[in-house]
Amino acid sequence: MHPLLLRPTLAGRLSRRAKSYKTVIACIEEPLSVSRVHFSTSPKVGAKNQVYASVRNPDQFHTYQLLSASSRTPLLTMWTASYCPTCKVVEPLIRELVESGVGEAEGGVGYCEVEYDAPDVMSAGLGMTYMISALPTLLSFDAQEAQVETKVTDARKMANRQFLEEWVRTEARRHGNRGGGGGNFLSNFFGKSK
Repeated sequence: MHPLLLRPTLAGRLSRRAKSYKTVIACIEEPLSVSRVHFSTSPKVGAKNQVYASVRNPDQFHTYQLLSASSRTPLLTMWTASYCPTCKVVEPLIRELVESGVGEAEGGVGYCEVEYDAPDVMSAGLGMTYMISALPTLLSFDAQEAQVETKVTDARKMANRQFLEEWVRTEARRHGNRGGGGGNFLSNFFGKSK
């Protein structure tokens, strides 16, 4: 005997919501299909890249980390110093890429320069905290965590526009998932989410 036939009050409540009792029985007996539900009819818009002012103290740095974490976009940091000639060559290139929209289709990024030789940055030991041992250094933060496995310290790579474009896109794919450029540990079993 069907479970709804044993409880006529439940069947009555369900049948009032449905057109008929047969519809309720058909819905219960058919297997459920799981599909992705879209809550919006408007097209998905990619996030815009955000370029922040240069970091000269730890409070600014932590504010930018919180802003990027709350918007689920990675924070790309370029660690520079006033005495670094290579930094002055590489910095305009990475800034131009971010301002031109590289990475927006993948979810967007935040970008800032960290002035390593600023007195407050040096006294707070930010460089030591994130193992900055060479200048210039590109370091991404996702959900406030430094992504040291993708840290770039090779100035020749930083001067390569194609390398930088791919690096920015890979970091933008993280979306607050930490690591891997967009996937998570279940991606290996179920495939990457779109």
